[in-house]
Amino acid sequence: MASPRLGTYCCPTRDAATQLVLSFQPRAFHALCLGSGACSVALGLLQLLPRRRPAGPGSPAAPPAPPRAPASVRILRAAAACDLLGCLGILFRSAVWLGFPDLVENISSVNGTDVWPTVYCVGSAMWIELLYSACFWWLFCYAVDAYLVVRRSAGQSTIVLYHIMAWGLATLLCVEGVIMLYYPSVSRCERDLEHAIPHYVTTYLPLLLVLVANPVLFQKTVTAVASLLKGRQGIYTENERRMGATIKIRFFKIMLVFIICWLPNIINESLLFYLELQPDVSGSSLKPVRNAARTTWFIMGILNPAQGFLLSLAFYGWTGCSLDSQCPRKEIQWESVTTSAAERNSLSPEGSRKCPPSGKVARVGGHNSDEALSMLSEGSTPNLGLELTTLRSRVVCSTD
Repeated sequence: MASPRLGTYCCPTRDAATQLVLSFQPRAFHALCLGSGACSVALGLLQLLPRRRPAGPGSPAAPPAPPRAPASVRILRAAAACDLLGCLGILFRSAVWLGFPDLVENISSVNGTDVWPTVYCVGSAMWIELLYSACFWWLFCYAVDAYLVVRRSAGQSTIVLYHIMAWGLATLLCVEGVIMLYYPSVSRCERDLEHAIPHYVTTYLPLLLVLVANPVLFQKTVTAVASLLKGRQGIYTENERRMGATIKIRFFKIMLVFIICWLPNIINESLLFYLELQPDVSGSSLKPVRNAARTTWFIMGILNPAQGFLLSLAFYGWTGCSLDSQCPRKEIQWESVTTSAAERNSLSPEGSRKCPPSGKVARVGGHNSDEALSMLSEGSTPNLGLELTTLRSRVVCSTD
C-alpha cells in the first residue's frame, strides 16, 4: 500500500501509532499486499495487451491507427505506467519483507552497522510514494485536459506542461517531505510531530487534490459537453444525449474507483493522527480506535495495489477475455447499425438531399468538436465512434 507510514517506519524513533499498524501481523499483511499487487499487475497487463482479432471474410477490418495519440490517451498511459511501477514497488517491498526476515528486523537499528536494511526501507518507501504521487498528478492533468479540450484549445504543447507538472511536483514534494522527515539523518530522526507533518502533507496533497478538484472539473466538462452537443444543430437528440451520458458515466466510474481505493488511506491516517495526540496509545478507551486503524490498514493493503486494474475497467471495461478471439458479449451487430447510419448520413437536415463533401466542422478551441468528444470518450464503447461519425455528418450538412 502507499502510505507515509512506510517512510516513518524507517526511523528508529518511530511513533507509537506507526509501530501499532506496522507491527500488527506484518507477515499476513505483506502477504495480502503481495497477492493483491500480483493480481492487479497480471489483470492490468491482460487488459492492456493488444487484441488479436479472428481473421476471416466476415471479420470487420481494423480501423487505421491514428498518426499520433491525443493528449488524453498519453496522459492515461503515463498514469497507468506510474501506477504499474508503484505497484511493482509494493510487490518488491512485500516480497523482501516475507523472504528476508533478518533484513527487516535490522531496519533502523540504532546500533546496527549494516546499511542495506535502511536502504531497502527508505528506497522502497520513496519509490512507492513518488510513483503514486505522480499517478495522482497525472489523473489531475487528465481532468484539466478534458476541461480544456472542450472549453478552449489544448494543443500538443500542453502535454509538455503536464509532464513538467506531474513529474516536477511529484519529485519536489517527495524530496521535501523526505528531507524533513529524516532530518538530521535516518539514524537520528527527530521524534517531534512537526518533522513528520510535512512528510504527510506532501504525500496526501495530490491525493486530496484529485478527490476535491477532479469532480469539479469533470462536472464542468460534462456541462460544457452538453452545451457543445446542443450547439451543433440547436437540438439535443437521442444520440447527443447518449454520448453525453457515456462521458458522464465514464467520469463517474473514474472517481468511484479512486474514492474506493484511497478513502481508506485518509480514514486510517486520521485515526493514527488521533492516536499520536493521545498520551497513551495502549489505553483501554482507545481500543476501538486501534482496531479501526488496523482494519483500515489491511483494507489499504488490498485496495491500493488494485487501483490500476480497477481504473482500466473504468476506462475500457473488461477486455481481457478476448486474447485469441473477440469476446461474445462484446460483439455488436455492425451490419444493421452501419446500414442505418449510412442512410442517415446520406440525408440532409431536411432529409431530401445528399451532403456535399466538405471539410467544415465546428471548432472548439484548437480541436474540432468531434475530436474533442473523441478524446473524452476514448475507449468507452464501440458504438460511440459510430455516433461521432453520424454527428460529424450532421455538422457538415448543417454548415454547408
